[in-house]
Amino acid sequence: MKATENSWKDEWITLLFSIPLILAFCGDWGNGIVQAGFAALSNMPDWYQYSLGGIVSASIGMRGVSKYFGSKK
Repeated sequence: MKATENSWKDEWITLLFSIPLILAFCGDWGNGIVQAGFAALSNMPDWYQYSLGGIVSASIGMRGVSKYFGSKK
């Protein structure tokens, strides 16, 4: 847990997930990019989609666990 204290992983994942959210409010230009991106992602192999979901879940889960145990000192 201490090794991930200075990690940019959580911030990078948050930024990555914010991009489609921001583009969704950019009118037709943004919506086309977001829809095309999600269409491309849905065509990826199942193992890739599950791996990506696992990576995000692990990152968010580790942050939640570290906050919980960090407050128990």
